[in-house]
Amino acid sequence: MRLLLLTRYEDLSAASRLRFYQYVPFLQAHGIQVIHAPLLSNADLSKLYRDGRRSIASTVFAYLKRAAKLFGKYDLLWIEKELFPMLPALGEARSRTPYVVDYDDAVFHNYDLHRSGIIRRIMGGKIDKVMRHAAMVIAGNSYLADRARKAGAKRVEIVPTVIDIERYSVAGAPPPPFTIGWIGSPSTSKYLQMLEPVLKDVCAAGRARVLTVGAKESAVNGIRAENRAWAEEREVRDIQAMHVGIMPLPDEPWERGKCGYKLLQYMACRLPVVASSVGVNAEIVEGCGFTADTLDEWRTALLTLRDDSALRTELGAAGRRKVEQKYTLQVTASRLLELLRSAI
Repeated sequence: MRLLLLTRYEDLSAASRLRFYQYVPFLQAHGIQVIHAPLLSNADLSKLYRDGRRSIASTVFAYLKRAAKLFGKYDLLWIEKELFPMLPALGEARSRTPYVVDYDDAVFHNYDLHRSGIIRRIMGGKIDKVMRHAAMVIAGNSYLADRARKAGAKRVEIVPTVIDIERYSVAGAPPPPFTIGWIGSPSTSKYLQMLEPVLKDVCAAGRARVLTVGAKESAVNGIRAENRAWAEEREVRDIQAMHVGIMPLPDEPWERGKCGYKLLQYMACRLPVVASSVGVNAEIVEGCGFTADTLDEWRTALLTLRDDSALRTELGAAGRRKVEQKYTLQVTASRLLELLRSAI
């Protein structure tokens, strides 16, 4: 089987790395020939994080390079979200090769909720069209799967975003003070601002601190905080320096499509978690921590965990067990292999 892997980025992107690249060794070991064709490079993504935009010239070149790649002979295309962002779905609709398209974000809202009325009118149904023409849609959660079904997709399967459990060792509790941890990207660290009043209260008098990994330097203000640059080889150790992991989100359309990956990272390191009950979060957190939607709920949850080390241990152990049972590469790889084979 000859498979063309059409990710949006290289492995610096969490979505590309987790939804696609981490499966490649397993697929290759089972006879799948995987041809890599990322649309944009790690350098492009780094520029996007740094400047908030990409070079037009490099984007045009990337699109032309991808279009040329599509003329090869393959048994299946495996596409991350769409072939050409912000262009009509002509490549997908006219593809003679069957394709599987994968979603871990509500990318359809980039079009149907775009601030430009012209974009909404012309492109609002683009992702629905991509889904409709796919041999299979793989969705990271039920919110994304429901959209695919409404779009008329022939076949929809839910495969959660998962971790490689062999990378996540369990360490002893870190030393005081109580450390509230968050891991993510510069683009998502804006969500921490929702909790600034709560974090100030919980960290008052030096009884707690905030540790962020991969955030913008200005993600939290007026709080005792440390921000570490993200690095794949160091991320597990950074999470192990936390006492609790958090995932605040507003209850808005884009956020409902999130797949809760950072929660799984915390739980794999045996941390209790606190998260907004948005999208799949409530399902992941159940039995392993707290959901919180108001500032008072966030404050109560964090203070409870700060002051009860036994509860932290109990919830952390439950989280580790849940990840091992449902959310690991070791659990989902065989199923993904069969899904891809069946899509031809």
